[in-house]
Amino acid sequence: MKKLVISQEEGKKLIVNDEAFFIKGMNWDYSPIGTNYTYSLWQQPEETIIAALDYEMSMLKKLGVNTLRIYASIPPKWIEYIYRKYSIYTVLNHTFGRYGLTLNNQWVAHTDYGDSLSQTIILHEVEELARTYKNTPGLLMYLLGNENNYGLYWEGAETEDMPENIMGNKQVAKNLYSLFNKASLLIKSIDSEHPVSICNGDLGYLDLIVSECPDVDILGINIYRGISFTDAFENLKKQTDKPFMFTEFGADAFNSITQKEEQNAQAEYLLHNWYEIYLNASGLGLNGNCLGGFTFQFSDGWWKKGQTYNLDVHDSGASWTNGGYKYDFVAGQKNMSEEWFGVCSKGKTQSNGTYPLYPRAACYILQEVHKINPYQKGQTTEILKDEFSKIQLDNAIQKALKNNLN
Repeated sequence: MKKLVISQEEGKKLIVNDEAFFIKGMNWDYSPIGTNYTYSLWQQPEETIIAALDYEMSMLKKLGVNTLRIYASIPPKWIEYIYRKYSIYTVLNHTFGRYGLTLNNQWVAHTDYGDSLSQTIILHEVEELARTYKNTPGLLMYLLGNENNYGLYWEGAETEDMPENIMGNKQVAKNLYSLFNKASLLIKSIDSEHPVSICNGDLGYLDLIVSECPDVDILGINIYRGISFTDAFENLKKQTDKPFMFTEFGADAFNSITQKEEQNAQAEYLLHNWYEIYLNASGLGLNGNCLGGFTFQFSDGWWKKGQTYNLDVHDSGASWTNGGYKYDFVAGQKNMSEEWFGVCSKGKTQSNGTYPLYPRAACYILQEVHKINPYQKGQTTEILKDEFSKIQLDNAIQKALKNNLN
């Protein structure tokens, strides 16, 4: 099944099985309360894996999700399982040294993309990735990195406020983006059936992406600007003819002022975000350069604040500041609670190693949003606006009170 991007007069489309495919995606991982990023579902007994996948994938299918962004530790058999049983594709994400590398038997937390040994290791990993996954049913595309441009100046893996001089040394960044392109060419030499994309933090170093990454098929953007993506669509179209997808976007479900869960705000942000994504799909009259996106994220990550401690505490402490999230923004104060980005809250681990999820109002908003097809015959901007106007926040909030996704 060849997946390719085509350009038309009205914009860009991803084609799968000879049909236009709009990404209605979700960032998905699996971490029981009390664990962190070191936990691997894939190392658990097979009955636990199947129970976890059947429970969560059935929920995601009910939400209308058609694609998951999953990190490359997932074995090919489970990508195929998710696809065969639930018709959900996987975008396979390699971190590309984002959180460090082992060099000469020693862990180095900050990757130097200009270092020849680091380049060799990363390219070898990417080569093995393509050889391992190239014939996997359900694989949609490869995704390289996770906002690695931020990793050029953040000291750790936890999300932080932006430094004042975020552009830093451009040669250091150029090393990163030129290596992205080498990796893209390497993958394509092994697997010509699947597109290659990269994951960038917002629009940072877009000029270098244009100059250094000509062989990257799709640009992935992690973006958190609040109720609107503002000028992102226009800026991308002005500077590059590459299609793009939002690899992360969303809102936390915690109000840092009231110190209470706030589902309605999260749901409202996501409704407006998805509306803009649809408006900028091919054929809808605006920029025509957006292939869809991946909501961040399916369930809360109880380990995100601090990452290695208080793993059994749902920490409400904010990690970074963002003025785009107006309901709890106060100048000079942090307002983004990393452990509350799930569109589902998470329950305690059960005897079989799985845990229950409780849909928030955002889930019911997504369920309605994903029913809409921007590529359906006769679709227009006016019809799209009408379809979105019928999605009611109050109804979603009432459904969330029942915690039952049907």
